[in-house]
Amino acid sequence: MRMRWVVMLVVLAVILVVMLAPMASVMIAGSIADSHGCVLHEGAVNPCIVDGKDIGETLYTMGMMGWLMIATIPIGAIALLGWVVVAIILLVTGRRKPTPPPADAI
Repeated sequence: MRMRWVVMLVVLAVILVVMLAPMASVMIAGSIADSHGCVLHEGAVNPCIVDGKDIGETLYTMGMMGWLMIATIPIGAIALLGWVVVAIILLVTGRRKPTPPPADAI
């Protein structure tokens, strides 16, 4: 019974991570660019020197990953809805009292 909920929580975590990963990528890229005074936008790669190395291409790629949200958020929302349905079913079926074994079976 307990293992069932551990699996459910792992599945929930996977759904949320996959659903929100593009958003996290954009937020991290924006934070790095802002903290180093770099320009970050979707139009082109801009140079961004951090510790003597140009990470503009990496920041641009991370920023463009935001477009994946067009797919991951709706798919994740559907998966989350399915997860909620399964969780409700497990809650309802898990509350049933087990039937005791017949007295002659002992």
